[in-house]
Amino acid sequence: MLTPLPMKHVRLLVLTEDLPRASLTLAETETFDPDPRPPAEAEFINLPGRVYRDLYQQARSRLDKVSKLVPLPQETSIQEVRVVDIEELRQLDAWLGDLWAEAFRFEEQLRHLDEEERSIREQESALANFANLNIDLKMLRTKTRFLNFYVGSVPRENLRQLEGALGLAEHMLFKYMDTGDHAHVTIVGPTEGHQEAQLKSVLNAAGFQQLPIPQGLDSEPQEVQRQLVDRSKGLIEERGTLRRQIDAWAKVNETQRMQAHQTLILAEPFVTLDPSIRSAGHLACLCGWVPARDVKGLEERLKATLDQPFQLDARKPRSDERPLVPTVAVKNRLLAPFSMLVKQYGIPQYGEVDPTALFALTFLLMFGAMFGDLGQGAVIAGAAWYYRGKLGRFAPFGVLAGGSSMAFGLIYGSVFGFEHVLPALWMSPLHDPILMLKIALGWGVLFLTIACLLAIYNRLVVGNIQGALLGHHGLVNLIFYLALIWGGVSLGTQGSFGSIPTALVVLALGTLAVHSWREQDAPMGEKALVVFIETLETVIGYVSNSLSFLRVAAFSLNHVALSIAVFTLAGMMGPMGHWITVVLGNVFILVLEGGIVMIQVLRLEFYEGFARYFSGDGHEFAPLKLRRDQAAP
Repeated sequence: MLTPLPMKHVRLLVLTEDLPRASLTLAETETFDPDPRPPAEAEFINLPGRVYRDLYQQARSRLDKVSKLVPLPQETSIQEVRVVDIEELRQLDAWLGDLWAEAFRFEEQLRHLDEEERSIREQESALANFANLNIDLKMLRTKTRFLNFYVGSVPRENLRQLEGALGLAEHMLFKYMDTGDHAHVTIVGPTEGHQEAQLKSVLNAAGFQQLPIPQGLDSEPQEVQRQLVDRSKGLIEERGTLRRQIDAWAKVNETQRMQAHQTLILAEPFVTLDPSIRSAGHLACLCGWVPARDVKGLEERLKATLDQPFQLDARKPRSDERPLVPTVAVKNRLLAPFSMLVKQYGIPQYGEVDPTALFALTFLLMFGAMFGDLGQGAVIAGAAWYYRGKLGRFAPFGVLAGGSSMAFGLIYGSVFGFEHVLPALWMSPLHDPILMLKIALGWGVLFLTIACLLAIYNRLVVGNIQGALLGHHGLVNLIFYLALIWGGVSLGTQGSFGSIPTALVVLALGTLAVHSWREQDAPMGEKALVVFIETLETVIGYVSNSLSFLRVAAFSLNHVALSIAVFTLAGMMGPMGHWITVVLGNVFILVLEGGIVMIQVLRLEFYEGFARYFSGDGHEFAPLKLRRDQAAP
């Protein structure tokens, strides 16, 4: 499960007239991932599917636009697989063009109704500013020979000051409505030219904002409001009538639209393959990637479906093609949620170890060790199972995480924080914290060692011998790390680092320093500084990375400490308050600590594990498919 599925590069030569049937067959097998690179033979320069593709795209666009007006049923199923030739596609495109012309007329009518409804809403919004003003609004919009009218809003804190200033300018102010911090006012005064500039200066200083009176509001606000309400009701009736016409029209052509949708599904594989197809005369060539185990089955399927002769060649990927080869994703229901988390970091390059299974195992072990409780784990597993419909592919993740927590709860003897109800199968972290710290540190050493071994393997697979030996987390780094751990254990148990570990540490660091020195292209002083910093970083990095795993023990102790805090608070309550506190405390631990523990485990997996051996720069196997059950647009 850790090794990638072997792939082969295949080249299919068929007669150009057989291309639609060949593409349909490739889509049915779901084993062919197209390779868009042009073939090595210079003769294959033509693009035979261009007209077919243009017709398909135009027809699909027209059907999608019609479906926005009258959606098709949510799902359509292909009952009969058949070849869609270019003439059928051309006729379908013409029919969809006529259908879209009819649909466009309905869309235009709906658009006009929408615009009129929007205009009514805007008029109603504008009318709200004049709702308490019982006057013909046409008078306010038209200046008379002797009077000027201003209607607007002013901050209420400036109202008294503005009223006084307007009195000096021989204008009167009438307040007719309050809205929030502003007052709506009407200002009336004589139309004398020499005072108009002075008045505008006064209004600006007071923060006056004039309210425009829209066209069409030429009577009292109450009368205008009644007219708008009547027109809104009329629009609702018009929209209902139009919608019934559209539904009747859609019912007449629904079967044909469904057939058109299915026809386009059948034509899609050929269009998808178009960038990968080249032709020379009547001969066409297309290339792609196929799992090695499926090559023979693909050839048999092509023999059964193609009427004309063809040639299928398969070879192993060349070393220079490795970045182009797709990686087949792990297909396992239990590993599916872990695979999704791995994809958040990246896709393994072809040839690299797929870390999904290892990630799942180590994640569950660390989560259970840090959050070990039989009762709380059962809640997590039970909730994941109960909501499996909503969680989808993530349901197994919750069930497995809860199961791991339950297993470690049995080991620790913990049930909803109670440490003395169930006898521990081994020991409680609180009773022997030193042992927990030793186990966590030992686990970290094992984890980092496996990560380095995987990094070495991945580099050897791609032919990077130097990187496997001297690269970051390569063989020399691993020798240094294991020698450092050996010496540290010896120092703790025997009081001496040991001569052999010392020699290995010095030899490994010296080798890395010499390699770094030779790789640098800089003045001697700068080279010496870089080598010193890189060497120091190697030592500090491995020590700090190992100590990082002490959080596994720390959170197992923290889990017990939180439970003790909850029971301490519960002991201060009465009988009812005691159990309420215990229940709420467990909920708090489940939500808060459970989330934190998950984040910490992911941090260890991504930073301490994937960063060492997983490039994540590959791309996933995406075979050509015939979507028999496809949601309609």
